[in-house]
Amino acid sequence: MPPSVLRYAAFAATPGGGNPAGIVLHAGALSAPEMQRIAADVGYSETAFVTERNISGNARHLSIRFFSPDAEVPFCGHATIATAVALAVREGSGAFEFETPVGPIVIKTRVVDGGITASFTSVEPRMAALESAAEDALFSLLGLAPSDRDARYPLLSAYAGNWHPILVLRDRATFDGFAFDPGGIRTLMDAQGWRGTVSVLHAITPTVFEARNLFPVGTVTEDPATGSAAASLGGYLRATGSVAVPTQVDVRQGAHVGRPSLLRVEIPVTGGIVVSGTATEIA
Repeated sequence: MPPSVLRYAAFAATPGGGNPAGIVLHAGALSAPEMQRIAADVGYSETAFVTERNISGNARHLSIRFFSPDAEVPFCGHATIATAVALAVREGSGAFEFETPVGPIVIKTRVVDGGITASFTSVEPRMAALESAAEDALFSLLGLAPSDRDARYPLLSAYAGNWHPILVLRDRATFDGFAFDPGGIRTLMDAQGWRGTVSVLHAITPTVFEARNLFPVGTVTEDPATGSAAASLGGYLRATGSVAVPTQVDVRQGAHVGRPSLLRVEIPVTGGIVVSGTATEIA
């Protein structure tokens, strides 16, 4: 009997918004090739698989893996939020601990205005410079020039579960209007080991960002909401001194693909970044 697959949209800002994720709550008997096949059949950017329950006798301590339609992904923020909400609906709100390929993730759920909001704390962020050839290739594939970058924000690769290059553009029109070749972006991402998204942003204010997250996989080209990119952005803003911490940052994403999303990012003085959002079941 095939496993039951739930479908939830995480981080929705409006009805019909958010990033869809598949969820298999009972995946302990599945092999990696079987999980990969299910993720490909679901077709969302990621599907989460709960592979172990009741770790050390704790019903809220679980092991989880994430698969895109093409490959296993070390961490997926929107599928983490969606899975936590699905569990809270069935088992009650409160804290869960997920064992992920990048390490343990604590995620808290609570009832807000009749719905459930979930918040995960990322692993410790870190930054890396891009090689000059990768910078040149990225600008070329986006049809942009280095002068299009907002000079207040350096071009860096940021990690909070996945590596995401973070490019902040100066002009809103440039941000809205750039186009890209998905195949070329995918080739560059694979060559650079960017397992997350290419995160292109525009700063509305120092604490409000519009985001387009490029993620060519299967039929997807742009991700509507990317929790790991939001966490990476929080680590990036703290590391570059772009915000005074502690603070909260809002990331608006998904409008360019017709699925408006909102991600709340709490940046503490030290430690992991907290990303919060809602998730609702897709009928």
